[in-house]
Amino acid sequence: MTVAWWAWAGVLGVILFMLAVDLLAHRRAHVVSVREAAAWSAVWVALGVAFGALVWWVWGAEFAGQYFAGYVIEKSLAVDNVFVFAIIFSYFAVPREYQHRVLFYGVLGALVFRAAFIAAGSVLIASFSWVLYLFGAFLVFTGVRMARQREETVDVERSVVLRAFRRVVPVTDDYEGQRFLVRRAGRWVATPLLAVLVVVEVTDIVFAVDSIPAIFAVTQEPYLVFTSNAFAILGLRAMYFLLADLMHRFVYLKAGLAVVLVWGRGEDAAARRVPHPDLAVVGRGRRRAHHRRGRQLAQHPRHHTRAPRPHPPPPPHPE
Repeated sequence: MTVAWWAWAGVLGVILFMLAVDLLAHRRAHVVSVREAAAWSAVWVALGVAFGALVWWVWGAEFAGQYFAGYVIEKSLAVDNVFVFAIIFSYFAVPREYQHRVLFYGVLGALVFRAAFIAAGSVLIASFSWVLYLFGAFLVFTGVRMARQREETVDVERSVVLRAFRRVVPVTDDYEGQRFLVRRAGRWVATPLLAVLVVVEVTDIVFAVDSIPAIFAVTQEPYLVFTSNAFAILGLRAMYFLLADLMHRFVYLKAGLAVVLVWGRGEDAAARRVPHPDLAVVGRGRRRAHHRRGRQLAQHPRHHTRAPRPHPPPPPHPE
């Protein structure tokens, strides 16, 4: 898959433009309703599907299938992010009108960190192909762990990052609107909203350790890995406001995510062990034709031996 520099510039431009539109639409703090969240979810899904159609038109059905597989995997794993974000917001008692701001900058940071992880993963795979097997083993381990720990809860208070943040950075007791930093007694101090953002960012990094290897299992093209990740997590904010109040109904969430992770590894293993069906048919056809030609030559050598061409008569000598 050959990707020109303008393709990277174009997709980054679209992502930044849509983030600017989202930020402008939510410049004032307000509670995001289910109707608004559903409308934005439809916009983000339509954008992701439209980009997949563009990949199909430019690079063909095979690469489009890889993009959509990565997009569906990342979208499915994002549901677990929603569950954890709901726990974090509940622990910090974040007002609903401030939650979108935290998630906006959380997604912005997630794009940067995942781009770095994808670049590092691509370099590792290009240098050491056996890294894919480590990714696969890790996915199977994570899938089994999810299936066995369906009732796992997140203890925010025991977070090492949160305790280190509170030890190093002074934090106010109350929220100060949507601000992350305020000035108190001549110095800058953090608000609880910044602590929430730090925990959300670290949580997303942990989730990226699961999701990025899962997408590398279906495609090793960095462009497809990044775009499927990006267009899936762009809709994470809208998905949160759409599903946060319904998370108690997702009783089989962990089991479903475990199946997604293990399936991704199985798909990769099958793709590596089984040759492409079209190539296999062509190879068998050529081998059969070669053997049939050999048998014909052995049984009837005269019928398959070309007679020498007669030499043309010499020109008559002039008298």
